[in-house]
Amino acid sequence: MRERFLLFIILSCLGVFLYIFQNHVNTIAGFIILCACMVVYGLYSIVATKYQTRKLKKNPPIINEGFKPFVSIMIPAHNEECVITNTVENVLNLDYPNFEIIVIDDRSSDNTSNVINSLASKYENVIALIRESSAFPGKSAVLNDALKIAKGDAILVLDADATIEPDFLSKLVPRLEPADVGAVQARKIIRNKDVNFLTRCQNNEYTMDTQLQVGRDSIKGAVELRGNGELIKRTALEDIGGWNNYTITDDLDMSTRLHIKGWDVRFCEDTCVYEEGIIYLLPLFRQRRRWLEGTIRRYLEYSWQAMWSKKMSLRAQFDMAMYITEFIMPMWFMMEVIFRILKLLTDKVDPLSLHNVLWSSLIVSAVVGFGFFMTIRYSLRKYDNLPRMSAFIQALETTLYMLIIWFPMEIFICGKILFCKKDMNWGKTAHGLVREEKQKIKDRINKEIQKLQNRIQEVQERLQEVLK
Repeated sequence: MRERFLLFIILSCLGVFLYIFQNHVNTIAGFIILCACMVVYGLYSIVATKYQTRKLKKNPPIINEGFKPFVSIMIPAHNEECVITNTVENVLNLDYPNFEIIVIDDRSSDNTSNVINSLASKYENVIALIRESSAFPGKSAVLNDALKIAKGDAILVLDADATIEPDFLSKLVPRLEPADVGAVQARKIIRNKDVNFLTRCQNNEYTMDTQLQVGRDSIKGAVELRGNGELIKRTALEDIGGWNNYTITDDLDMSTRLHIKGWDVRFCEDTCVYEEGIIYLLPLFRQRRRWLEGTIRRYLEYSWQAMWSKKMSLRAQFDMAMYITEFIMPMWFMMEVIFRILKLLTDKVDPLSLHNVLWSSLIVSAVVGFGFFMTIRYSLRKYDNLPRMSAFIQALETTLYMLIIWFPMEIFICGKILFCKKDMNWGKTAHGLVREEKQKIKDRINKEIQKLQNRIQEVQERLQEVLK
């Protein structure tokens, strides 16, 4: 109810502001101010990143080789029989000396629990945790249950489809040593980015997120955890009371609560976790719907605490406020269009002049799209080392992909928060789809081969009859 009321107040204030603004000032000025603030802040992040990179080259950080806390690696799994074995065996190749793997079966309806139990019996440092079908749903509840049996001073969370390099923990753990650091996030990369258009755009989206996270890290802003590849200090976890069972985005919720409590969250760009991209549109919409709903709800839930927190740094507060504008802008744009159309209808203006009335909205949408395009292109050039033309083409298609997915999605989510009861619908991401597709192709090939063999056999039999 509180989230619904707060969102209603925000949208009402935005509507009143736009109505007054449109009758006294051309709203293009307001858009220009908002866009200018975002551009200035983005440039500030880039300059800060370059400065930090140059500073670290001159004075490389001294790594404490004696800092080797015991790490509990938690891998939640819900109907993941296709991928969980590969993930666990990949993690077992870590060159880090002190770790355990806790694999949790979260009420699976397939053979996941049996696979996990067999892995636990096969490998000494693999622990199986099988949750009852009546257990509280959600990834947060899964991780809280695993935390009760975890021995680690640090907790690494991996998705059931994750793959990492052997030096993953050796690179990530040193970033966790400072007393004020509560968590560290690794860079996420789509493993199957070359499968189709959707997986390529998802990877480009992750690359842009890397650029933004590096910028936020360089200014000690409100860096966010991403669920897969997050390393959390146990004392920080206990300080905030563990994971929130009543959120659909455990990582974003935890990020905000850590910042409110004064913990710093860092981003490690040179340590990567690979995951499987979604190859179908409908599952991708379900996943992004959950991400966006969780993002907006946590801002609504914790905005007051973040604003008045005495422990949260001013830089983190300002950084978080700047990123909230990402979610204000689509609603601003839609209200702008709606108000202008209503004005046309009520003032009985010639419909042919519609293009003259909406020109500012169209310009602003182009400016926003261009901003996304430049950010993505810069990220692809810097982190994926793409040639100029490839970066240009992929940035263009990814910009269209993001505008098509995120703008309508935000309107839908705002409507859901305002008019629907809150639910814990996760919209689980299906893993192993690439393997399934490959298996289907193999099955089709084998079927065609079998048909051909049967046909050859029939021809041979007929030929023998003719010869007789």
